[in-house]
Amino acid sequence: MKMNKILKTLMIVPFAGILLSACSGGSSSDATKGQEAEERVEEVRIQELSYEQITRSATYTAHLQAFREVHLASASPGRIERILVDVGDRFAEGHLLVEMDQTQLRQAEIQFQSLEVDYRRLDTLRKAGSISQQQYDQIKTQYDLAKTNVQFLRENTRLLAPFSGVVSGKYFENGEMFSGAPNTQAGKAAILSLVQTNRLKAVVNVAERFYPYLKVGSLVNITTDVFPGEVFQGTVSMIYPTIEAATRSFKIEITVPNAQEKLRPGMFARASLEILQTEAFLVPSISVLKLQGSNERYIFLEENGRARRVPVELGERFDDMVEVLSDQVSPGDRIIIAGQARLVDGVRVNVQQ
Repeated sequence: MKMNKILKTLMIVPFAGILLSACSGGSSSDATKGQEAEERVEEVRIQELSYEQITRSATYTAHLQAFREVHLASASPGRIERILVDVGDRFAEGHLLVEMDQTQLRQAEIQFQSLEVDYRRLDTLRKAGSISQQQYDQIKTQYDLAKTNVQFLRENTRLLAPFSGVVSGKYFENGEMFSGAPNTQAGKAAILSLVQTNRLKAVVNVAERFYPYLKVGSLVNITTDVFPGEVFQGTVSMIYPTIEAATRSFKIEITVPNAQEKLRPGMFARASLEILQTEAFLVPSISVLKLQGSNERYIFLEENGRARRVPVELGERFDDMVEVLSDQVSPGDRIIIAGQARLVDGVRVNVQQ
């Protein structure tokens, strides 16, 4: 019996020693791994942050329009005698474009000539004191009305070009009756549609935050898909005085010189506005990292030999540089621009020269 107890004791002691040895070995290994992780050093390159001068810009889509567009029509219905131009024809300001039936005009001119004779005779008698002022006033009123009527009919039987341009629409032929009913896409009545194309314009909705910075005369770069890579220069010619509450935007009108008439009304375009000059932090775009599964962006700064993670927001992009916005960065900070992909917050880094 005593011999059995001794044998059990001898068997337990080596087993306990093995367990103790195993436990001791595991703790030593973990400590070594922790020490190695703590001492891990990553090789990086840095760049000092400093403010750089940039031009804030915004790009908006627009459709080009004729600088001036007129739907030419007579003020009263009547027969069209002659249309002297066709679609695509160019004309100069003051050029005769349409002649309407002149029957009414001739009748009005005859009546006016008769009244003019009476008016001149009574004016002479009034000066001699042979007629009353009332008689003179009556003939003077009739004379003025007849003169105005002749002027009106002359303007509406001989339709002249109000500016130099090109005919964009023709809706009647010689001898047809002009009724005055709306017959254009704009919902207006017209015999001809005229456009001025040596200058174009575009109306653009701009975000309200830019209202204090835009001025009449500000430069605008116009680009189109029709002429890729070609930039047309325009200027802000009008700033609307109110903000649209629904869209939080305001309208501006851009004038685009078009002497060679490469651009055409109706073309789709992009208008890039140079809003203001300001200072910003610009960093290489590759130095900005994105947290997987979210839209969070961050950079690493080198501080006292360690990497510090700093969340940032992105501003405008300038080629391979991007603007970063954060209240945790300041001029002189050392941003890590190479080796940042392997970093975690607080890891030791070695700056390469």
